[in-house]
Amino acid sequence: MKLGVLTSSRADYGIYLPLLNKIKNDEFFDLEIIAFGTHLSRSHGYTLKDIKRDNYNCIHEISCLISNDSEESTASSYGLTVLKFADFWQIHKYDLVFCLGDRFEMSAAIQAGIPFGVKFAHLHGGETTLGAIDNIYRHQITLASTLHFTATDIFAEKVSNLIDSSKNVFTTGSLSLNDIKSFTPLKKQTFFEKFGIPEENFILVTFHPETMSAQDNFQYAEEMKKALKKIAENRYIVITMPNADTQGSIYREAIEKLKVQVPDRVLLIENFGKSNYFSAMYYASILLGNTSSGILEAASFGKYFVNVGDRQKGRAQSRNVINCEFEEKVIVSSVVKAIESNFYTGENIYFRLNAADNIIKIIKQFS
Repeated sequence: MKLGVLTSSRADYGIYLPLLNKIKNDEFFDLEIIAFGTHLSRSHGYTLKDIKRDNYNCIHEISCLISNDSEESTASSYGLTVLKFADFWQIHKYDLVFCLGDRFEMSAAIQAGIPFGVKFAHLHGGETTLGAIDNIYRHQITLASTLHFTATDIFAEKVSNLIDSSKNVFTTGSLSLNDIKSFTPLKKQTFFEKFGIPEENFILVTFHPETMSAQDNFQYAEEMKKALKKIAENRYIVITMPNADTQGSIYREAIEKLKVQVPDRVLLIENFGKSNYFSAMYYASILLGNTSSGILEAASFGKYFVNVGDRQKGRAQSRNVINCEFEEKVIVSSVVKAIESNFYTGENIYFRLNAADNIIKIIKQFS
């Protein structure tokens, strides 16, 4: 079975990994990686190098991202991606192509495949993020896909409603949690020394723009910066940098200014990679920001997540999530509450056993 896997960012590649590792070693499949988006961007860590390190037989590279992050540039990148993939789908044929999530460039690649009859298998459909235009892209991808692998039954029901059918809709849990039971972090001293983290408690932070509230992002970034500066008085802060979203540079600039103001209290990471990121989550006191990782994964590490603003609004949550507004004092007080709550012992609603194996079993039947 000839499989293509569309990956446009460090985030989706990390989620795919448990599935890719199994497919790569299964003779039933002929696997080809299709890398595009921020993987080829020097300003976002050029994560194509991480894919190449994993030794796939075939990696296609498609450069289609305009570096500016204005609304016009995002729309232009979407159009350029459609054009590049029109050429790609004309030449390359697959039995099935995996796609994941909700990013604009992922949507563009998939829309280009519709006239060619490309059969897509979509991971993480049916979810809701009211504070991001990704919500629209996600549903576009769902409507263009043939197979659907959702993280919870709630999302499976939403997908079924979108496509007017429950056929080929499967709840498999979040793929990123597939190996969570066997995950072993780097030794603490090794991890801290590797990234130059001082021997003290730290919080793990990731902020992205609210692309449905573009006019508010300047104020939100400023509130974020002020809150982080206050928090840094008592906790070291490790920040993973924003991805390529509309107005993401606003947050990058605010974070870089924070680093200048408190250089010894903040560490900026462009790309951890999945294993290092999971180790960071394991050793962090709490998570803070508006990233989907805090919603999907933090509970499995026993961590509370302070979810700021509306970017993740509408997404189903486990009980480790503390929601707050984009306001300095509210963010700081929510962080204090999360730290005082200590270790989360409840369930993660996104976890299912053997997610990767179950997906492979289903696609083999599909063939």
